[in-house]
Amino acid sequence: MKEKEEDNVFQLNQNEPVEQDKDWQKSIPAQVFLNYFFAINYHLQHGETSGVEQLAFLKESQAELSEQDTERIKRYLLNSWSTEYALRTTAALGDEAYMRNALYWTFPQAYYTVFSGLQAFLYTRGVKSSNEALILREAGRLVVKNAYPKAIGFYASGHYDDFNIHRLPLSHYKPGLQIAGKELEAQAQIGQFLRTTRRQKAKSIRQQVQANSAIAIRSAKTGEVLQKFGPQHWQQLTWRVGYTTLFDLLARLRISSSHREIDRFVQADIDFKLFHESLLEIVSYLNGIHESYVAQAIGIQQYEAYVKELPAYLQNSFVAARLQQHIKPLFGDEDYQLGQAA
Repeated sequence: MKEKEEDNVFQLNQNEPVEQDKDWQKSIPAQVFLNYFFAINYHLQHGETSGVEQLAFLKESQAELSEQDTERIKRYLLNSWSTEYALRTTAALGDEAYMRNALYWTFPQAYYTVFSGLQAFLYTRGVKSSNEALILREAGRLVVKNAYPKAIGFYASGHYDDFNIHRLPLSHYKPGLQIAGKELEAQAQIGQFLRTTRRQKAKSIRQQVQANSAIAIRSAKTGEVLQKFGPQHWQQLTWRVGYTTLFDLLARLRISSSHREIDRFVQADIDFKLFHESLLEIVSYLNGIHESYVAQAIGIQQYEAYVKELPAYLQNSFVAARLQQHIKPLFGDEDYQLGQAA
């Protein structure tokens, strides 16, 4: 096997002290989670090309959308923007204690604002399902097909504990517990995040499959539902896992307030302001990409008109700012009505 419980990775910091303060030890899981999202944002800011302007995918022609299709896409966008607005409102308060306890809702908000924007984008491409697993699987396919900028084009594939990390050449290093200060550290942390997330996803799928007697993998000798899996059994599930991408990493934010894990985060000694800032920048970046694709699909003129008609709380907000600064420059005058032509 290529990797097992983080084998075959190189330690970045060989001289880290073994003894840690007990309170700090309790905060390590939350600190690692913060490190992951800070590393993703660091990679966006310092890594390879992060814009969509050079992507051939942006220039692909596609089928004309019906009025009903366009209205559904707009609803997805409004859901995305409303959730991002709520996330930004929390971050703007700037109070450490408030942001600490706000994790109960800001974690899922960060995921679902991106998910709604992803739904809007995929709807323009004919993916009209609301099934979360299917949508994440489709997003994974598009990442692999270079529909997203290089900065977020990384992904993991392969069988359980035989994973391959793609488009992160430095991901074979083992990260320490420090915030990333250089690209090597950021890629090492993202690589580990991809591995642990893919491992969790594979285990979850195994549990679902084995709980269904109609599709459960059984022993060739006894016919009984298998309780222990070997490599050959995991390989039968790999197709169900799909690719593991940034969207799967964001899905780790779906932490229910009823779970004890969120309490561990709230009680941790970490930089909550930095956590919110990192999440918000990732959210803004991804939403901006999806909005660019939607503007291409429905036509920049119609997209701009919709932005002007938004509810008061979204008027002259981040939505309009992204439109002016990032989306409109993608389309020249001759393409102003791109996506509306028959």
